[in-house]
Amino acid sequence: MFAVALLSAVLPLSFSGVGTPTANAASLDKNWHKVWDDTFNGPAGSGVKPSNWLYDTGTDFGTGEIETMTSSTSNVYRDGSGHLVIKAIRDASGNWTSGRIESQRTDFMAPVGGKLLITASIQQPNVSGAAAAGYWPAFWLLGSHQNWPTDGEIDIMEDINGLSSVFGTLHCGVSPGGPCNEFTGIGSGQRPCAGCQTAFHTYSVIIDRSVSPEQVRWYLDGVNYFTVNANQVDPTTWTKAIDHGFFIIFDLAMGGGFPAAFGGGPTAATASGASMVVDNVSVYTSKDSHQMKSRELPS
Repeated sequence: MFAVALLSAVLPLSFSGVGTPTANAASLDKNWHKVWDDTFNGPAGSGVKPSNWLYDTGTDFGTGEIETMTSSTSNVYRDGSGHLVIKAIRDASGNWTSGRIESQRTDFMAPVGGKLLITASIQQPNVSGAAAAGYWPAFWLLGSHQNWPTDGEIDIMEDINGLSSVFGTLHCGVSPGGPCNEFTGIGSGQRPCAGCQTAFHTYSVIIDRSVSPEQVRWYLDGVNYFTVNANQVDPTTWTKAIDHGFFIIFDLAMGGGFPAAFGGGPTAATASGASMVVDNVSVYTSKDSHQMKSRELPS
């Protein structure tokens, strides 16, 4: 989310499947243990569960985004059908409001010799073209000490300007520059995500401390599309960025450096009222030490 620009070209890679990822074999399921989740059940128009989430309100998150994040149920609410809705709204004066929530728990961590999986089913804002300029939905993790970027940031899903894409990124080290090329980070570049504005897709990350070198792996609908290995940076940078607790963030920003790198916005043509919709989010840990497979997520 702190990335200013990810300027990699679109890679010729396509993905298939919508919904919950499926493991290669049923035997994989027993290796994963769910430690936390939210299915966003609750009355229509209600806010998020205070026991699970806190609202991060205000402006100026260091990214150039222009909206004001609020705790209003106009911007962040449960829809009564098991979904979280984060909606960006432009008022009559041209000012934008939206929402950003963070998990109360900050201790989601891969056990020594094991793995951490964080996964969510999300529909990106259903808006494209000029009407999507400036939209920046994100599902991401921050290190619990919040000393950015040293303590790590893992962007599980980002898209900008309604491009029907997904970007996965690891931020670490120091900024600007450093071993992780901040403020850009170590990223997948823009990857195609057909139908991501019109349907739910599953976005996941695994922090794997059961392999050597350790890895962070990104998945779209259960398919591993990007991996960062520990030996891509020095050991101190990796340990400080990865081997500790994280918390989860969902937000829908408007404007900022990342959208600006792909055409900019919002503009007068940008549509007000588009939403990021989250069906569910879950956290698993595993002590399983098998090697990475193309599909290894719990069904």
